[in-house]
Amino acid sequence: MYVNILSKVAERLAKVGLETHPFKIGWYNEHVGEHFKFPLDYDTFALLVISTPDMFENGLWHFILREECTGTQDMLDTFLKEQFSAIKQMYADMDIEAIHDFEMLPNHRPRVLVQTAGHVSGAAYFYQQKDVHPNPWGDKKLFGVSIHPKYGGWFALRGVLIFKNVQCAELPRLNPPDCVQSFELRKELLERFNDRWQDWSYRDIIPVEHKYSERQKQYFGTLPKDRKALIEKWKAGGESHCNL
Repeated sequence: MYVNILSKVAERLAKVGLETHPFKIGWYNEHVGEHFKFPLDYDTFALLVISTPDMFENGLWHFILREECTGTQDMLDTFLKEQFSAIKQMYADMDIEAIHDFEMLPNHRPRVLVQTAGHVSGAAYFYQQKDVHPNPWGDKKLFGVSIHPKYGGWFALRGVLIFKNVQCAELPRLNPPDCVQSFELRKELLERFNDRWQDWSYRDIIPVEHKYSERQKQYFGTLPKDRKALIEKWKAGGESHCNL
């Protein structure tokens, strides 16, 4: 059953520039603390959803142009909620838990650690401080960052879909491609991400096949509270397409 679900969901989401990667909940639970574990069977089927560089032009921009998308809520979040809801509607008879990367628990912890999900699904390697030997930073703490083998850092981990009643015992486990292998590059990656993430240079730590368009960079480089004004400016200028 899970093979058919994977195929149909991947086909549906690919149309809007979203990519899917399957994993077992047990794989995820092996890598997280007790308070992040899901109380589900080891072989429970789940899908990680990531946005590729095509998401803006193929999905979000068309969503933005729709007349009803004029509210104050961030359109990216609204767009992604719509895509996840569409999958739940496709399988309305199934118990599916959709969790977005921005969702928090009452204690302000994230509901899901998407970078861990990305790693165990084989989608993107989650580079952390422990991956740099010997440790060149002493007691300084650095955040980890995920790198995709095709897109480098030009992508985002958007959430997971958990099919609670679907088992995938035969799902093969894939290791994430280790595309930042040297000590020097790993050190540079974490320092770029932690110290100057705003310049986006960490995204190009490896040669990439595809990256964000200039308009997409402008959109994501704008604070969410200011994006509506940017969109209205684009619309006023007659920019109803994304041929960049």
